Amino acid sequence: MKIGIAQINTIVGDLEGNRRIIIETYRQLCEKGAELVLFPELSVCGYPPRDLLFKSQFVPDNEASLQAIATQSGQTPLLVGFVKQNNSNQSGKYYNAAAWCADGKVVRTFRKCLLPTYDVFDEERHFQGASKPDFIEFRGKRIGVTICEDIWTAPFVDTRERYEKDPVEVLSKAGLDLLLNLSASPWEFGKNKSRQDLVTSAATRCHCPLVFCNAVGGNDELIFDGHSIASNADGEIIARLSGFQEEAVVIDTNATEEATASASPREPMADIHDALVLGLRDYAHKCGFKKALLGLSGGIDSAVTAALAVDALGCENVIGISLPSAISSQHSRDDAADLAKNLGIDYQTLPIAELVSAAENTLAPLFQGRSVDVTEENVQARSRGLLLMAVSNKFGALLLSTGNKSELAVGYCTLYGDMCGGLAVISDLPKVKVYELARWMNREGEVIPWSTIDKPPSAELRPDQKDEDSLPPYEILDEILALYVEEGKSSAEITESGFDPEVVRDIIRKVDLNEYKRKQAAPGLKITPLAFGVGRRIPIVQKYLG
Repeated sequence: MKIGIAQINTIVGDLEGNRRIIIETYRQLCEKGAELVLFPELSVCGYPPRDLLFKSQFVPDNEASLQAIATQSGQTPLLVGFVKQNNSNQSGKYYNAAAWCADGKVVRTFRKCLLPTYDVFDEERHFQGASKPDFIEFRGKRIGVTICEDIWTAPFVDTRERYEKDPVEVLSKAGLDLLLNLSASPWEFGKNKSRQDLVTSAATRCHCPLVFCNAVGGNDELIFDGHSIASNADGEIIARLSGFQEEAVVIDTNATEEATASASPREPMADIHDALVLGLRDYAHKCGFKKALLGLSGGIDSAVTAALAVDALGCENVIGISLPSAISSQHSRDDAADLAKNLGIDYQTLPIAELVSAAENTLAPLFQGRSVDVTEENVQARSRGLLLMAVSNKFGALLLSTGNKSELAVGYCTLYGDMCGGLAVISDLPKVKVYELARWMNREGEVIPWSTIDKPPSAELRPDQKDEDSLPPYEILDEILALYVEEGKSSAEITESGFDPEVVRDIIRKVDLNEYKRKQAAPGLKITPLAFGVGRRIPIVQKYLG
């Protein structure tokens, strides 16, 4: 069968815009010869709708939009995700559903069985799961329908322990000729391989081809990467769509080999780059911003963030601002200017020495008799935040904060200072990978000044300051943070891995003490298995020291 895979980019709550994209893509794929068109999970309303579902008219409006889409269907069915009313009980929960539309009407609906409630997912808050999956007869073929998590039950997937039922196992006994999966599966390091393994496993278990259609685009912190694929009954990939971009392709489930040309294996940094560019572009555009601005310190983090912003929005839409203090080194000022020249962005300099001096003079009577400490350092950072927010207000540009995951983890950042911003672009990228990404960006020539990459990292809030004055080398810090934050290891377990016990205790203490900062940080783009933000819910007030 010829299946049209509609890998589209929707906006949460934009019912009219999503409807237009769905109808236009459906028509395109019909013209290309599709016999059935498959869309991602919850395409009608966008994913994840979260607590918009609690608004009284949201679900009825989404169902009305589905009906409008159905009226445009013809003999070629389209299968699209939407939110379905649940009239069977008083739970107040809905169904995450898919509608089979043909001949101008909704012919059949299917409901998601497994509701993920871990990491960034909280579907049990809003939905009720179906008791079992279902299938439909079409042109003499028995076609099973699953929605995203329903196929995450392979023996090699940890999530299998979360569920008592296995939709793939049920469907494996139904004598299917084809299995479809509508997904909104966000991207993170290593997920392409695990998804492919899940798809091929489900196909072989059900003894039929499987077509997996994934959403693409950024919605808040989440980045959906596409990478839709199809497998034959033997678990061989027969089609593969691009990553991080919309695509509408017709594939033949009878193909015996991959129909699309296999791209050369991509470098990990290429995927990270494309994910962050897509997340930044969509966050800005979907929120109504055309321009972005950021402070350029001459350091690696602001340089990488600026380069990503140019790739996402174009150099004509990025403003870089140098905010030197009396302590700022000349080489950092030169690096910031060289970066702006390389990127071709609007570059301005706003010295903060007078602003800092005014603040210190104002505070002097109150601080009399007290030693200079981190307070005065933070006055510099907060002076920069004040000016950057003013420029953002005046020009209507999205302020990008530039802190990385390592700094955010241990609180090596200033609240209301360098943490100011509307989006934290690299807040889920550990420092070591920031350097890797910078070098990858320079693979064909200097984008980020090599002097920025080669010099020791420094906040430059006091003379001759280096990050390693306060932190262990980032290679060590990032390994400890990955074990503690992402894997949930205890201090004893981390120490057993070969790390200095005193260093481990200090890092864990810093991570726990700075939860209050992260709660007030700008939303960040998620690219690791566990990011700070929506997927991590640690209390601010707590005394457990594990």
